[in-house]
Amino acid sequence: MDSHENDGNGVAAEALPPPPPVPENVVPIKADTEQALEPIKKKVLRVPMARRGLATKGQKIQLLTNHFKVNVSNVDGHFFHYSVALFYEDGRPVDGKGVGRKVLDRVHETYDSELAGKEFAYDGEKSLFTVGALPRNKLEFTVVLEDVTSSRNNGNTSPGSPGEKDRKRMRRQYQSKTFKVELSFAAKIPMQAIAQALRGQESENSQEALRVLDIILRQHAAKQGCLLVRQSFFHNDVKNFADVGGGVLGCRGFHSSFRTSQGGLSLNIDVSTTMIIQPGPVVDFLINNQNVKDPYSIDWAKAKRTLKNLRVKTSPTNTEYKITGLSEKRCSEQMFSLKQKSKDENGEAELLEVTVYDYFVNYRKIELRYSGDLPCINVGRPKRPTYFPLELCSLVSLQRYTKALSTLQRSSLVEKSRQKPQERMRVLSDALKLNNYDAEPLLRSCGISINSSFTQVEGRVLPAPRLKVGNGEDFFPRNGRWNFNNKKLVDPTKIEKWAVVNFSARCDIRNLVKDLIKCGGLKGIVCFDFFNLSIRIDEPFDCFEESPQNRRAPPLVRVEKMFENIQSKLPGAPQFLLCLLPERKNSDLYGSPWKRKCLAEYGIVTQCIAPTRVNDQYLTNVLLKINAKLGGLNSMLAVEHTPSIPIVSKAPTIILGMDVSHGSPGQSDIPSIAAVVSSRHWPLISRYRASVRTQSPKVEMIDSLFKKVSDTEDDGIMRELLLDFYVSSAKRKPDQIIIFRDGVSESQFNQVLNIELDQIIEACKFLDDKWCPKFLVIIAQKNHHTKFFQPGSPDNVPPGTVIDNKVCHPRNNDFYMCAHAGMIGTTRPTHYHVLYDEIGFTADDLQELVHSLSYVYQRSTTAISVVAPICYAHLAATQVGQFMKFEDHSETSSSHGGTGVTSAGAVPVPQLPKLQENVCNSMFFC
Repeated sequence: MDSHENDGNGVAAEALPPPPPVPENVVPIKADTEQALEPIKKKVLRVPMARRGLATKGQKIQLLTNHFKVNVSNVDGHFFHYSVALFYEDGRPVDGKGVGRKVLDRVHETYDSELAGKEFAYDGEKSLFTVGALPRNKLEFTVVLEDVTSSRNNGNTSPGSPGEKDRKRMRRQYQSKTFKVELSFAAKIPMQAIAQALRGQESENSQEALRVLDIILRQHAAKQGCLLVRQSFFHNDVKNFADVGGGVLGCRGFHSSFRTSQGGLSLNIDVSTTMIIQPGPVVDFLINNQNVKDPYSIDWAKAKRTLKNLRVKTSPTNTEYKITGLSEKRCSEQMFSLKQKSKDENGEAELLEVTVYDYFVNYRKIELRYSGDLPCINVGRPKRPTYFPLELCSLVSLQRYTKALSTLQRSSLVEKSRQKPQERMRVLSDALKLNNYDAEPLLRSCGISINSSFTQVEGRVLPAPRLKVGNGEDFFPRNGRWNFNNKKLVDPTKIEKWAVVNFSARCDIRNLVKDLIKCGGLKGIVCFDFFNLSIRIDEPFDCFEESPQNRRAPPLVRVEKMFENIQSKLPGAPQFLLCLLPERKNSDLYGSPWKRKCLAEYGIVTQCIAPTRVNDQYLTNVLLKINAKLGGLNSMLAVEHTPSIPIVSKAPTIILGMDVSHGSPGQSDIPSIAAVVSSRHWPLISRYRASVRTQSPKVEMIDSLFKKVSDTEDDGIMRELLLDFYVSSAKRKPDQIIIFRDGVSESQFNQVLNIELDQIIEACKFLDDKWCPKFLVIIAQKNHHTKFFQPGSPDNVPPGTVIDNKVCHPRNNDFYMCAHAGMIGTTRPTHYHVLYDEIGFTADDLQELVHSLSYVYQRSTTAISVVAPICYAHLAATQVGQFMKFEDHSETSSSHGGTGVTSAGAVPVPQLPKLQENVCNSMFFC
């Protein structure tokens, strides 16, 4: 329907009644043209800003980076894009993944002349690219594949491994299949677009042209039998595998992608690691995965969930299948109907009921040692199961493990995958040689050649900012580190009412507390107890020991019992509880039961420790966290104290850190947690508080920054943070809002600028319609593959290293910073993208602010790798997210905090319990 035929409400314009007559005593007012046009003004979309200039501060340093220069000689050529459709012989579309590449390889072998001898790049799904056009815009091919095993199971073989007759039938159904392939012209992409992107003129064509080059790299790896994970490739080589426990292996491979930069087109190669299932006998994997002694201790309900959709090879035929489930009964009891050679009176083959065990042992003459008492693996369909005894099944190599790793698995992975800078450089040089991209015919037809040397770049090392500690002392960090030996904290707190809670941790509590008080006294922290108001070491303090009979109770019960004990003994709520846990890292008491109880129900600040090796450094680190949580400050920047931070100290400025954390890939119904932290007490930039909300699973954009409940009420995150800033900063509204956003990819930059920033502006306008603060929006990315090295040195780049040339974006305002001292492995720089700046920072001032914000992290005495507000947002999201850990919620159930429907719509998301007023403004997440 044309637009003029409809007024937008589904009623034809001609059908509307005429306007009412103007009463005699009314003089029509001429419409203000500008006002009349206002509602239909098109919203101007914000785009990432261009670089305004390069910074110059700092000591220059020559570095190498893992970008390899690419020359393109065929700039006038074109990529041709064709859509790929695959069908079975009977016209059904092919829905199984994995078979597409085999089919297209066969097309390439069989129809070389019809394709005019052209090579093509296939993405494994629905797109194919050539350099120059194919002979026709639409091409159809028919190919036959022997030995096809896609991830689709037909499930119509007779149960059990095939006998002679079954094998003949399988040869028709599995081992030989006919496919129809249709290629249809979709688009033409000029290679010139790459040159335009290098001049800073990005377009859809340039992104598409780079995507084609990346697809060529993927296809190159696929032909070598690699597992492909986006632009990372993993070879099936046991030398690359590292056991991290639980039947999971870390598999080392390579990331390889083309990037446009100020220095031209480059190939970025880096070491990459993914998690795979331990290949080999299924039973060995299950024993390791469940940490049991033998197959008879396996939890089969759990095993069924873990094994579903994994691929196995069965012996002795070495055929590959996908697991669809397990048998209900043991192998020696699971019956199926076996067709006999003899016929019944209707001429049909007679059926004999036999067990799977009998069939394999007596009919197939295969010895089974232990499978009789265990369930069978089912590789058929629900109504047509196909069973194999467990010991005949082996898991195929290179199958990704996508569940979240445990804390122990993660630390094992980090330990086994770290590489010193020089080792990493050697491995990357070897990878470039091994890949031999110069021999790739498609890259050659693009006229692409790749330099084998690491690209040289110039960096600058910024000096560490001066810090203030107690007694007005100044302090200069060295190599990104400092300590509090013989120093007091800049703003120590007083702990007036506190107690110790011990959940069966084995340690000398009296000495621990004595040492903690002594260490606190040296740092300026004064501790009092309930009875005497000044602790002398030899006097009793309150310690609540867990009753032995509660040790084996569920976590929630243990915490409830402990609080009953505390309430019965203390005259009022303590200000602070020191909690001793029996296990480090993975205690199930920590999140939902303990932290939730303390913060959301009672408003008590708490510090959990699992003391194993207690020394002065350990106690200092614990005290730094306690002091920050209770409102103290450990150290601050000297420029905060003066205050003389360029731009920030001149006008009220709030600094925000924003992050969203998601459930692990396997958990599609776990809500995502959005956290925003904000600075308070301007002109300080070292104190923060947090606001945390749930939102729909896997949604990256924060949807509750502004949440209009009524004409006068906004229940969003920003209102809460802006009001706190106003109250804590002597009733000043921020004139400047600096936003650091973590965890978004380049494809989402425009959403941050046009969705999240809009919400923040709306929240400001809702508080005061005339208020127009200026904004600065910066994205911080850690998840990238650019690394920097010092030529000829075994050391990492020095802390404070910043790079804003050569490997940075041709147009956009970005830079890399290594603020921290990389002590182990190779330093991973943070990639900062300045998307929007109304405030008007110079490149030097902005980089200095970012560098300084790596020195205000209250939990440690080191510069950190990313600005503190982002680290705090991540900590807050993780800690408050654990409040939900023990909620048995499905997609629609709600937690006890009630349920909210997100703006995305349908699925209600359980809301987090609100923190008590006396802790909600604290740095409880420290």
